[in-house]
Amino acid sequence: MNAFTLFHVFLSIIGIATGLVVMAGLLSGKVMRAWTAIFLATTVATSVTGFFFPFHKLLPAHIVGIISLVVLTIAIVARYAFNLRGAWRWMYVVTVATALYLNVFVGVVQAFEKIPSLRALAPKQSEPPFLITQLAVLILFITVGVFATTRFHIAVPREG
Repeated sequence: MNAFTLFHVFLSIIGIATGLVVMAGLLSGKVMRAWTAIFLATTVATSVTGFFFPFHKLLPAHIVGIISLVVLTIAIVARYAFNLRGAWRWMYVVTVATALYLNVFVGVVQAFEKIPSLRALAPKQSEPPFLITQLAVLILFITVGVFATTRFHIAVPREG
């Protein structure tokens, strides 16, 4: 791996780790100001740096990156421009959960591409182990997202 790839992976791991902390905070009604800033910054940076890898045509990873940047823009606007007022409150939770999901989704794809034992299970990423893993991740994020949206919407947000 070259230095740029390591930097991109580092940003992604930090984004996922801090995103999990932010989601835990949302589940308990906490805003988590510092963790949120780190999550949003590293997740935006992960999506942006993904476009700096050499490519000759638009790939699925680029489409995920574009979607992620749109979702992150909404999260940033909801959090910092509208201070989670009104409908921006639930939109913030949904977009944070979606951005984190997309980061994990790509992480699973990369794991199945780069880890030999996982690659052996799903070399084309269309085999049941890959599909079941991605479905489980999706179900987990939908479930957590629904709970977080409900709990954060009802709770008076506290700084965490």
